[in-house]
Amino acid sequence: MTPIRLLLLFVLIAPTVSANTGLAFVHGTGKQTNALNDYWTSGFVDSVRQGLPNANNYAVINCDFDQYMWTEAAAGCLANQLNDFIAQKGLSKLILLTHSNGGNVVRWILSNPTWDSRYPNIVAKTDRVIALAPSSGGTPLADAVKNGNVFESTLGWLLGYDSDAVEMQQVSHMAHYNANNLYGTSGRPALPALFETVVGSDVDSAIWDSDSYCGGYTNQIALETTQNWLDDCSDGFLECRSQQAAGQVWFIDKSKTKGREPLSHQQSRRKCFNLDTIIRNHI
Repeated sequence: MTPIRLLLLFVLIAPTVSANTGLAFVHGTGKQTNALNDYWTSGFVDSVRQGLPNANNYAVINCDFDQYMWTEAAAGCLANQLNDFIAQKGLSKLILLTHSNGGNVVRWILSNPTWDSRYPNIVAKTDRVIALAPSSGGTPLADAVKNGNVFESTLGWLLGYDSDAVEMQQVSHMAHYNANNLYGTSGRPALPALFETVVGSDVDSAIWDSDSYCGGYTNQIALETTQNWLDDCSDGFLECRSQQAAGQVWFIDKSKTKGREPLSHQQSRRKCFNLDTIIRNHI
């Protein structure tokens, strides 16, 4: 048999080698020590990870995202945990599922690969980011908190009170970072990986509507209140235009959710209206 025929035979019978893909869940604002239970819930995580070729190739990140995105406690912690995850699982491809301010911390790493020696491996391995309600353009609520216009009892669970992350997510501050430090927004270089967003567009809190109870009814009431500081199109924390500021829109809630229900900022990290199934099928 000639060498060429031997090569063709090898190609035909050789097993197909697929990428070893992992999924990391990256929380939003707050100092997390048990994000699985306190931020995402195991029901959401366990459902979404079934979309992986190997459902055990997942990690739930726990960092201090009350800090500025570039700090050791935020981006440094995230980089350490992602690199450990890549090494432990021998990953060749990484999908990041972020929520809210987690998208900003991820964008910092992807936009600044030379900032830290831990970043390039993550940038090289990251295939895409699925950003749930990312605060890419900031939120007027952060401005309101800094100006003392919103009661902490209303926004404390959502923003973490008066932290560096709140300072950072003021609208003018995020505009500065987007123009100078981050990629993926209009007029800026593209991110090195696909950054696709899921946009929450409204809050339902009618007491007679069972859909208002997904993610906790009291949270829906709080988010309905904070909508007074936002555009009509918002998830109670972020205006739609902020969520759409970076990357590309994958979908706006009602276009895919069960019953065409909107996703509040709380519901976009929960098993609400088939969100977990939509993401699972997508990955």
